[in-house]
Amino acid sequence: MSLQKINLRNSILILMIVIAGASRLINFTHLNSWSNFTPVGAMALFGGAYFSDKWKAFLVPLFALFISDIALDYLYFGKFMLFYSGALPVYIAFAIMVLIGTRIKNVNLTNVALGSLAAVLVHWLITDIDPWLQGTMYAKSFYGYGESLIAAIPFEKPMLLGNIVYGAILFGGFELAKSRFAVLRTSKEVAV
Repeated sequence: MSLQKINLRNSILILMIVIAGASRLINFTHLNSWSNFTPVGAMALFGGAYFSDKWKAFLVPLFALFISDIALDYLYFGKFMLFYSGALPVYIAFAIMVLIGTRIKNVNLTNVALGSLAAVLVHWLITDIDPWLQGTMYAKSFYGYGESLIAAIPFEKPMLLGNIVYGAILFGGFELAKSRFAVLRTSKEVAV
């Protein structure tokens, strides 16, 4: 695969992730229960699945998440923060989502749907550790962690829907583009 072909493919992948990340700035704050309807899980899976350089698979979606987090904090809360309270478990969860995306070798509806479900499960289990341990609402026991998980279920449903909708757009859009433009295919895909 030529360097020009790799750069074009990577540029398209980066552009798609950046556009998806920018869509986080759409104001869903009035729909409190829909605040987790975002592209971030799909971005992580998409980057993991398509970047051949795994460092790019992690860097691009996590950087898009980081920049959009800064913009969201400033636009909606009037604060310029590099990291917010509870950011570490969120970024760990999204790094694991990228790892899940690297396991999607054959892009199809079933694999993307299973990846989306696994991403929500990871998000649910990891990001609820912080409110459980750092907060005052839940006992510092496994029972308290269970209460935290149960309370988070309404927030994970929109995330699953976001993963599915944005995943369909990202994965479906890139697969369609690959079918029309051979330059976006990897050398392995062209040989088939």
